[in-house]
Amino acid sequence: MPSQGWKTELARFGLLLGIAAFFGLILNLLPWFLAGAAIAYALWSLNQLRLLNLWLHSGAGKEEPPESGGLWGQVFDTMSQVQKETLKVNARLQGNIDHLRASFSSMADAVVMLSPDGAIEWSNQAAHTLLGLRHPDDTGRLLVNLVRSPEFIRFFESRDYEDRFQMASPVNSQVKLSVSVSVFGRDNRLLFARDITRTVQLEQMRKDFVANVSHELRTPLTVINGYLEILAAQTEPGTPSERAIGQMTGQALRMQNLVQDLMTLSRLEAVPVGKQRDTIIVTSLIEAIREEIHAAATGSREVTVQCDETLNLIGDSKEIQSAFSNLAVNAARYTRDGDRITLRWYADRDHAYFEVADTGIGIEPQHLPRLTERFYRVDQSRSTDTGGTGLGLAIVKHILLRHQGELKIKSQPGRGSTFTCVFPRSAVQQRQLVSG
Repeated sequence: MPSQGWKTELARFGLLLGIAAFFGLILNLLPWFLAGAAIAYALWSLNQLRLLNLWLHSGAGKEEPPESGGLWGQVFDTMSQVQKETLKVNARLQGNIDHLRASFSSMADAVVMLSPDGAIEWSNQAAHTLLGLRHPDDTGRLLVNLVRSPEFIRFFESRDYEDRFQMASPVNSQVKLSVSVSVFGRDNRLLFARDITRTVQLEQMRKDFVANVSHELRTPLTVINGYLEILAAQTEPGTPSERAIGQMTGQALRMQNLVQDLMTLSRLEAVPVGKQRDTIIVTSLIEAIREEIHAAATGSREVTVQCDETLNLIGDSKEIQSAFSNLAVNAARYTRDGDRITLRWYADRDHAYFEVADTGIGIEPQHLPRLTERFYRVDQSRSTDTGGTGLGLAIVKHILLRHQGELKIKSQPGRGSTFTCVFPRSAVQQRQLVSG
């Protein structure tokens, strides 16, 4: 009981004062005996503090506390219990840390633990191989003083770690790394670096293969189409030959469109974004796209335009026209006779939007995340019938990425789809309409 120690201590002090008062009265020296008793109690208390200090510095929790009674005995016992519990907790935490570090040490990825100010607290062996860090020699040093790539320093100090960062290894520039940073605790950071050299090489090989094959196929297809046109002109109408040549011409044109889309996609992936930007009058562009919808549609479509005429778009005019046209022609192909297609161009405080909405057949939800993948088709037979190559939305996605935009898709089976190009507000230019 906490109060028991105080009672014992008060009783001890009272007994000491009583004895001093008794002898002081007998010898007629009461003040001196009371003062001596108080000094003796103070010296005894100081000795208890000395014993406590020695015990704390000699390994409290591992050794038994000094023997004492009353309040001091209770203090010793309580502190001994607290110290033992603390040691147990510390041992458990140290065990968890050792287990975590052992797990990180076995990883092929580089792992670096960092303090809030960016100083290295621990790193594994892979961090030495990929980043050139040495543990424990580099412990306490700032990471940005050891990994001195300007791009990495900007990424690390920006504290925007939502996306992974790619860089060349400081140890070997031929090695490509993918770096991610997680924040934990009191603004501590955990850095992971993965060797993606093989992945980058395979991706480059794929791009080169597609670009080369597309280029090599272009000339033979042009020759084939030329001869088919000559044969079609020399064939009598209504004969079996005319039907066969017509089928061959259709398939050759479809292959030519596929090669053209592949070349466009390869160019978008390989060519850096140009510095030159055009001022695109979206109102005029949408009018041209309206005509493309009517030309691509089988049957009639009700086309509605809702356009903010005061907004122009800044970007590559050819690429933007290709993206908008792809979305509009898709809407024409995947709607039925009498369906409605709506083209919208508008902006809010933060973004500008080009939207193609239709009342067509719609798309099942499980297909939506994969629509922008190359050659992905919801229905193989449908794409063949409509003449699609499976690359249109992939082209749109890459064009928007080059303009800091993104493509959003909403669809309900049987009720239609909405494809929205989202641009940053900085890509829009306000213009004044001339009244007249």
